[in-house]
Amino acid sequence: MNRDPRAATAWCLYDWANSAFATVVLSAVLPVYFAAIAPPGGIPFLARTVPATAFWSYTVAASMLLVAVVAPALGSLADRRAVKKPLLIAFTLTGTLATALLVLAGRGEALLAAGLFLVANIGFAAGNIFYNAFLPDLASGSEADRLSSRAYAWGYIGGGIALALVFLLIEGHARFGIADKGTATRIGFLFTGAWWLLFALPAFRLLREGPPRPGAGRLQTPADYLRLGRELAGNRDLLRFLVAFLFYNDGIQTIIAVAAIFASVELGLDTGAILGCYLMIQFLAMPATLITGRLAERWGAKRTVLATLAVFTAITVYAATMTTTLEFWLLGLLVALVLGGSQALSRSLYASLVPPARSAEFFSFFAISTKFASILGPLLFALLIDLTGSNRLAILSLAVFFVAGIWLLAGVDVERGRTRAGASVIESP
Repeated sequence: MNRDPRAATAWCLYDWANSAFATVVLSAVLPVYFAAIAPPGGIPFLARTVPATAFWSYTVAASMLLVAVVAPALGSLADRRAVKKPLLIAFTLTGTLATALLVLAGRGEALLAAGLFLVANIGFAAGNIFYNAFLPDLASGSEADRLSSRAYAWGYIGGGIALALVFLLIEGHARFGIADKGTATRIGFLFTGAWWLLFALPAFRLLREGPPRPGAGRLQTPADYLRLGRELAGNRDLLRFLVAFLFYNDGIQTIIAVAAIFASVELGLDTGAILGCYLMIQFLAMPATLITGRLAERWGAKRTVLATLAVFTAITVYAATMTTTLEFWLLGLLVALVLGGSQALSRSLYASLVPPARSAEFFSFFAISTKFASILGPLLFALLIDLTGSNRLAILSLAVFFVAGIWLLAGVDVERGRTRAGASVIESP
């Protein structure tokens, strides 16, 4: 196992790097900007007009569906040929370039913005498959919980600093000689792409590949997928965790993706109020994530994740009733307390349940759970808005995903799953 502390630091720094995309493009700035540049009556698409909030959610879902389709094949390829790092680099370059090109999407060019976002989000999401797959190479057991939590904490700080700089650029555009907030916002997207690429460079240099594993399963034909499906079905704890993660991460990712546009459209909040709240989330989430990692050492990762999911369930109910800026900020505070810990501990818990020799292949299925979560939640959110016109009903519906996730995760026997993974019961064909 690679115990080089420089590699672990570079791995954490990649979270710092791509979290700028998560905060600026995925969460706080682009959704609001997208709503602002979209036609007032909605976006004409396929012989109908789609509300901006629904079109944004459909775009998120489409990008995640494309990643979910190719993730398993890419994961098995990475294990067989030891190309996790080249694939990480390729998808990072794709994501950073598309992010930077958002500088070209001005008023009335919502379709261009959606197309560039779709490509950038594919680069971000697919790159995370191979980034996450390095975790079993860097740490194990409680050490993996700590490293995963540290990376998430760094991500919150990096993403928060990047968002703060973009916020200052937008709000103080006149001081920088920029004509208006729209132009400053587009320059912020260019800055975000550069930030992501710059701080990813240490990971490109210091992360080390394990040896090629020619015996790792190929995923090229339907029969290959059925074979791996049977393997997963034979490990009930790993499979149950994946399904649980699909449900509860569905709720988490949808909250991240739609909160800003919900606040803009439903509550009438301006960009400054929304960005200020997101900055608070970023900087409070950093210590909260580290504290949650410490709690996991005492309570265990599973119990700690279950506690965070109970808070998320309450958050969805509260979100459906809020009407003021103060209430939105209180919502942000609650999210900050549980967001990072739930995700960091889920990643390290899953890493402990998979066979180490096939980490990229099995992390591709973790990615599928993540991506289908990013498909189903936004899709349900978009459909409910499209059919009922109610943003509040759409946000309340997310509670279903958290309740289902809690029930499924509660039935996972973590120790049995870890023993199975360590004994390599899931054999390479």
